[in-house]
Amino acid sequence: MRVTSATMQAVDEVVDAVNGLTARWAERVEGGTVFSAAGVWPLLAFLADGASGEARAQLAEAVGLPAERVAQAAREGLVALGGLRGVDAALGLWTGRKMKVRKEWAAGLPPHAHRKLTGWLTYDQKALDAWAAEQTGGRVQRMPVQLSRDTTVVLASALALETRWIRPFTADWACPRSGPWENRELAGLSRTTALLDRVGVADTPDGQITDLRVVGTGGMDVHLLLGEEHMPAGQVLKAGMEINAGRQRVVPGSRLPHGEAGPGVSVVEVPTLRPAPPTLHVSTVAFDMVDKHNLMAHADLFGLGPTSDGSEEHFPGISDRPMPIRSARQSIAAAFTDKGFEAAAVTALAARETSGDRLTARQTADGSLRGRDRIPTVPRWAPGAL
Repeated sequence: MRVTSATMQAVDEVVDAVNGLTARWAERVEGGTVFSAAGVWPLLAFLADGASGEARAQLAEAVGLPAERVAQAAREGLVALGGLRGVDAALGLWTGRKMKVRKEWAAGLPPHAHRKLTGWLTYDQKALDAWAAEQTGGRVQRMPVQLSRDTTVVLASALALETRWIRPFTADWACPRSGPWENRELAGLSRTTALLDRVGVADTPDGQITDLRVVGTGGMDVHLLLGEEHMPAGQVLKAGMEINAGRQRVVPGSRLPHGEAGPGVSVVEVPTLRPAPPTLHVSTVAFDMVDKHNLMAHADLFGLGPTSDGSEEHFPGISDRPMPIRSARQSIAAAFTDKGFEAAAVTALAARETSGDRLTARQTADGSLRGRDRIPTVPRWAPGAL
């Protein structure tokens, strides 16, 4: 792919759109969790490209770009992600044997993304799980959606990243004296640097935010955010997105006033035997988190509300058959250690036949076949199994 100014502008547009979805999703989260809007965004974009009516409008709103431009933006975004050192990005489409996908829409997917389901549930599920594990280096072992005999389409993305700290931390035990982790023994991390501006404090409308930038290899940085005690995690993360986008003024560490300068930040003078330059001492904790998310629980956020019924009008640009989105899930893992940061996410949307789409036929007296009244089918899995 040739990198041009137009391409870079498109990638920047995708970054802003993904950050916007991240901020909106952050407002819904509760407690400690990890999630990836970057894993959801391309799936919604490709769906929007083939959608019509209300489904197209709501998906485009969730994506944050006009529907006529989302497919190209998703392709360029995936290429840009995959081109970053330490980052792998992949997209896969699996369709049932009787499901015909329009060539024009499928041509917009990454090369070799489209595969066929054999109809053998055990074999197909193992193949999907193997794809998830391979694309994430084993960090996510299974596809987050479970196949059933009624599954007609699975659209999935996989993201994996790894970076090593330019300056590693020192690992030790930590026991905070205050805050949500008070008196708990944790895996502590610490290090000292002369680069004071690795930390900064922003005054946001909701309260102060401390932003610590940890520099990794491959030009990849990780930002640790700490808000005031009254601020929920989602509010802190949303403010962090504004800081990262340059829309919020940050006072760098070298200009912070003496005393309590921000959440978790104190500027103090320490007597020394010899003159010494100012230093930044950082204390934090390691974490290793895994989580799963049911995107249909926030269908309005992701524009999936209108897509869950059996209307064939929702995705005429993808297929002439109905493909209601019955399951949308994400599995994700992330680890912050003394040596670096790694994360992986697999996100998948699954469409299933509705009971009304399955017809039987009976033979008439003259030997011809005609369709019988549409009959319901018994689902193979209990509600919520997907």
